[in-house]
Amino acid sequence: MDITTAISSNANTQTKTTQSEITPATAIGVLKAGNKRFLDKEVINRNLHQQVSDTSTGQYPFAAVVSCIDSRIPTEVIFDQGIGDIFNARVAGNFINEDILGSLEFACKLAGSKLIVIMGHTSCGAVKGACDHAELGNLTQMLAKITPAVDAITTAEGEERNSSNLKFVNAVAEENVKQTIQNVHAQSPVLKEMFDNNEINIVGAMYDVKTGKVTFMNDAV
Repeated sequence: MDITTAISSNANTQTKTTQSEITPATAIGVLKAGNKRFLDKEVINRNLHQQVSDTSTGQYPFAAVVSCIDSRIPTEVIFDQGIGDIFNARVAGNFINEDILGSLEFACKLAGSKLIVIMGHTSCGAVKGACDHAELGNLTQMLAKITPAVDAITTAEGEERNSSNLKFVNAVAEENVKQTIQNVHAQSPVLKEMFDNNEINIVGAMYDVKTGKVTFMNDAV
């Protein structure tokens, strides 16, 4: 049994030892295996109450996921992970700002995570709002962070560039993931150095709200 399979099938919570054995490549494999178990209805039977106890004195997550606030995407569930396995940063539109970057720097530099996943999803309400140029209180400035991705997607003459065109919306969501990864590299010298030294990987993914499947866009960006 290789290490990815061993870690993926482990019902126990992460420890300092197991975290140290995980590489950036292994971390991707663990998440892929977890999503497959979720899709196949073969999730690991974990004692979550025991994991609460086990993590009460420390945590050793192997990955950090930046995903949308959307209620249909409970990150630990779709990746079949337990308490203490992964960090989560959730915000509508899965973009990054100084606070999220600081959280990711903590996750990787101080807490030992080996992987950052920027995960968008299909039929994203935040992306639809950005495509429609919605304005409402603080939502206005939040959606503005997705506008560069909207502007980057080209469409055929006469094709709708709003939320009525789901193909356009999903293309923008994927582009937003790519731009967010670029922003991580550009705005966090700490994470870029770790990436350049192969201490971590930073990858993109898309979640399909119809199927529950996570598709990793690239294993290295």
